[in-house]
Parts: sequence; structure tokens; C-alpha cells
Amino acid sequence: MDRSSRGQVDPFIVMDMVAEAARLEAAGQRIIHMEVGQPSSPAPAGAIAALSARMGADAMGYTVSLGIPALRQGIADLYKRWYGVDLNPDRVIVTAGSSGAFLLAFTALFDAGDRVAMGEPGYPSYRQILKALSLQPVGIATKSENRLQPVPADLEGVACKGLIVASPGNPSGTMLSKPALADLIGFAHQRGISFISDEIYHGLHYGERAHSALEISDDVYVINSFSKYFSMTGWRVGWMVVPQDHVRTVERLAQNMFICAPHPAQVAALAALDCIPELEANRAIYAENRRLMLEGLPKAGFAKIAPPDGAFYIYADVSDFTDDSLSFAMDILHKAGVAVTPGLDFDPHRGAQTLRFSYARGTADIVEGLARLSAYMAQR
Repeated sequence: MDRSSRGQVDPFIVMDMVAEAARLEAAGQRIIHMEVGQPSSPAPAGAIAALSARMGADAMGYTVSLGIPALRQGIADLYKRWYGVDLNPDRVIVTAGSSGAFLLAFTALFDAGDRVAMGEPGYPSYRQILKALSLQPVGIATKSENRLQPVPADLEGVACKGLIVASPGNPSGTMLSKPALADLIGFAHQRGISFISDEIYHGLHYGERAHSALEISDDVYVINSFSKYFSMTGWRVGWMVVPQDHVRTVERLAQNMFICAPHPAQVAALAALDCIPELEANRAIYAENRRLMLEGLPKAGFAKIAPPDGAFYIYADVSDFTDDSLSFAMDILHKAGVAVTPGLDFDPHRGAQTLRFSYARGTADIVEGLARLSAYMAQR
């Protein structure tokens, strides 16, 4: 049986690292996980309690494709609290994780063969989803002086129909200021480029908060999720905000692609919106982990980093040590028992000389992981 050419996407290398770490753990080795961007904390207690209370009394059948109305209103209220934005809940579409939202966004906005730009380093699944939809990803090499975020000058002369921007970014954790975000949106609007803002790490900041594209324009797609700040990765519930005249297009796609986001996850997500004190306690743990990493990684030898403003990652230039980040990461895993992610996932051109470190785990693991990395580097 033949296979489609568009189905031949690259692997998500971090998941290969996860698999190798799991193999070592099954053999009895203790591994410190700094590879996956997954909170170690569970879903908020209030979310779990709300779902438990509903499970015996509700069949949990299909919801409407746009999502439970109360959840859509709750998300709209969140934009008022976080950003001061008055958002019509009719524009909110609940999705099967942010991954489902990207599928819907790319399908709603682009035709086969269209070129869609994104900063590199960046989240690898953008490229692979675009390829699977017969779209052309266009990597934009960001600069260290711009803290690995794109600026309009990087896009001059680049022919594209869409632009994806993430702030805080993955893998860098760096953020765009409101003026910098406005410059990019203005550049896109002037050239008829559809603008997609990935805001999945909003809420996880360690100084000034992140700015939403909706503070600047309604003519954008905004994508977010309950996975990161709300600590609900496996629940697979996210959302997107689209212009009013795009709602019906996205709704028809959602009806046919997904029917709806998982009903139980939507119930839990609605309750999670009221669990802010617990979630802020989680953020305080990440803030301490970040402090430890910014102190410990340079001492270990990983000094070329852009200090992150948000998320829970640090992206390090390791060109002084290797030009094969995959082999380097595997060596660290096998000899130090610390799982990290090769930069090849995030930048196919320069990623052979970078690593991503996640500090999403508990603080005790971060302390132990840094000690192991220091010992490993001392023996090189």
C-alpha cells in the first residue's frame, strides 16, 4: 500500500529522548527529566473535584463543536482579567489541545502550497503539521541580539501567506514586548499575511506578564491551552480565538475533524479557571527552578544562554562542546542520567549546536540534575 509524501514528517526528537530515558528507567536507572515541557504538578484539585462530582450524574456525551458555552465564557472572562480585553465568547473555540487548534487554524487560513513563516528556533510541530497539510514551512533565523524572537527586518523579502509567533517562545522562553508584538502584527497586516499568535505559555512569567495579540488587534488567530499554566497536559483541551467572520468556517472544520473536544476535560477546564491560587503556587516553584538553573547551568559550563522571561525552558548554545547535539544529549543521558533535548527539534539548521533544558519538574529534581550535569561536564 502506498504512503503519501505529505505523511513523511520528521520525528519529534524529544519523544525519542523520552523513549530512551524510559528504557533506562525500566532497567533500573534513575533519570532526571529535563527534556519534556510537562509540569510535574497534577491538574488543579478543584478541576479534579468538579469532574468527579459530574461523572456519576452525566453521560459525558458530545458537546457542541465550539465547546461548552460556560467554558467559552470563562475563557473570555480570563482575557478581561489577564489583559483587560473585552472578548465576545462567540469568538472562543474550545479544541482538542493546542495541537487541534493548530490543525484548525492552518486548514482555515491556508491552501495547499501556501508558505507559512515561523521563527527558528521554534516549536517543531508547527513545521510538521504544515507539511502534513501540504503547506510549506518557512524558517526565519532569529538572532541572539533579538533574544531569539523574530522582528520585521527578518521578514523583509520573505514571501509568505502566514506568520506564527510564540511569546513566551519554545525553546527559548523569551518574550516579545507589546511594542515588538505590535510591530510584527502591523508588518503582517500591511502585507496581507495571516498572523497566528501561540500563547500557550501565558501565565508562566517571571517579571512583566506576556502580552496577547488580542490587546493589539482582533484580526489575528490566538491559540492557547490548559496544558502548561493550568497543568493539564494529558487532558487535551485548548482553545483558539478567531475573528468573528471566521467562526463559522472553523466551526464547520471542527465538526468534521473532531466533533468536539473531550467533554470530561472541558468540565475540568472550566473548574480550573477558578483555581488560580494553586496555579500561582506552581508558578512560584518554576520561578525558583529558573533561579537555580540560571545559577547552576553556567557553573556547569553552559554559559551561552538567553535568560528566559517565561515558560520553563532554557536554550543553550553548546557549540564549544559539540556540533552534534543529538549525540551530546544521548551521552549526557547515558553518563549523567539527565535527559535533555537536542536543539535539532527546534532549529534544523543551527540546532546541532544547541540544547534545551526544561525546569518544569520538582525543585529537588532540578537540584540533583544540576549536580549531575556539573559532575559530567567536569569529566569531559
